[in-house]
Amino acid sequence: TKTVVAKTGGGPNGAALGPDGACYLCNNGGFRFIEDEHGLRPFQQAEDYSGGRIERVDLATGAVTELYRDSTNGPLKGPNDLVFDAHDGFYFTDLGKVRPREWDRGAVHYAKADGSFITEVVFPAITPNGVGLSPDGKTLYVAETEPGRLWAWDILAPGVLRKDGYPSPHGGRLVAGVGGYQRFDSLAVDGGGNICVATLVNGGVTVIAPDGSSVRHIPMPDRMTTNICFGGPDLRTAFLTLSLGGRLVSTPWERPGLRLNWT
Repeated sequence: TKTVVAKTGGGPNGAALGPDGACYLCNNGGFRFIEDEHGLRPFQQAEDYSGGRIERVDLATGAVTELYRDSTNGPLKGPNDLVFDAHDGFYFTDLGKVRPREWDRGAVHYAKADGSFITEVVFPAITPNGVGLSPDGKTLYVAETEPGRLWAWDILAPGVLRKDGYPSPHGGRLVAGVGGYQRFDSLAVDGGGNICVATLVNGGVTVIAPDGSSVRHIPMPDRMTTNICFGGPDLRTAFLTLSLGGRLVSTPWERPGLRLNWT
């Protein structure tokens, strides 16, 4: 069965369960979709763009509460994905928005689930999308869509990252980049610490070792494979969103996934 829990408006995107059992949601404010001879695709912010925000959805009642619209350096533009740590806080990416002659520089933020605190922790980034934590919670991973790159930061304290110097554009260390025309979307970390990145155009999942020593591609039957998470009794099932065909699919995975905080 399929059940509608809430209607948020805007553009609901990445979601995660929080410490209170509610669903925390990245809302990008809405995309405008354009259609040409190549098909339908998101292109720029919608005419009725309602602003980026972080929302809390009560899964029992469907009540939607707005937690954040701004961070330390201005308004949120296009929040995309989030991951909770073990300290009642979460990291989330802001991919930004595209307009006919402008393209926002993206960022990563850290916020508390109770709405009391938010800060920008990474800037600038090029279309930051998927975000995840290592099994020990000491490393933050972020995938950039358009460059097809995966970055990592050591976490010194909740919301505090160790930054590398130049030539790193934002203090992160490059874990892996992929050649050819491939774009990274959301990600999940497996129980062995490998980062599994949903991959666009070359549709599938790119599995990357935490030190970047191994990069493998597992194909899926949709060139717009946009998200992955793990579930099932032993976390050996991968659930994937295949967005070109509008499908949610499941498949046995090669190893158990990493159990997320608060699930």
